Amino acid sequence: MVRWLLGEVFQLSLADVLTGAVEALGSADRALLEQLMQRLEQGEPVQYVVGHEWFGNRCFKVAPGVLIPRPETFELCQHVARKLQKSQVAGPQILDVGTGSGCIAISLALDVPQAHVMALDISDAALSIARENALKLGATVNFKKADALRLPTDAEPRWHAIVSNPPYITPVEERNMHINVKRYEPREALFVPGSDPLLFYRSIAHYALKALYVGGWLAFEVNSLFADAVAAMLQQLGFNAVEILTDQFGNHRFVICQNK
Repeated sequence: MVRWLLGEVFQLSLADVLTGAVEALGSADRALLEQLMQRLEQGEPVQYVVGHEWFGNRCFKVAPGVLIPRPETFELCQHVARKLQKSQVAGPQILDVGTGSGCIAISLALDVPQAHVMALDISDAALSIARENALKLGATVNFKKADALRLPTDAEPRWHAIVSNPPYITPVEERNMHINVKRYEPREALFVPGSDPLLFYRSIAHYALKALYVGGWLAFEVNSLFADAVAAMLQQLGFNAVEILTDQFGNHRFVICQNK
């Protein structure tokens, strides 16, 4: 983490560090480094300390109040992009539910040709940062405040793909989590309320039944403990081509299906 901090904030390579560049920092930089190190020692995620995280080959601003993007989530974007490319939809309409930093919505807006993307989140802080990221990266995304648990079930078809990485950690799992995650990252983006791990998936899936075009895709990032349960729920609702996909670490991380 310290090496990454030195590279991201002070542009020091490992070779620079080994040849004494840290000791040669000016007084202002040394004071800044000391402040940043104190934040790391207290357990604050290094991404918040440096103020950004890489997602694919793009740099996204992050801050307390917004979930730090994970590499697994970028894999979800790639799966969705491939599905849409195979569908050969011209100017696909894409919805990202629970956008956080905007990493999914912005990546799809930039990587899927002629995509029209809307992104929802309940957090004003997250929406503010997501808008900053879209502006910085040159992506056109329509951001809107909305509650994923109160999506309209009488919606008309308007989306070719709905994507979501909703809260999926259950309270019982909290005791095994690193302190830098559970103390600093937004709880509402991590933990599913109560004891129903499928709460958000069920709400979004019911919305998708009406809001997806026939043949449209619903793609979730999931808790690997509940991947089978999410897939079974989607099959019971009548979605087609339900598949569970693994992430780069071999975990059951994604459930993707198609509207009937």
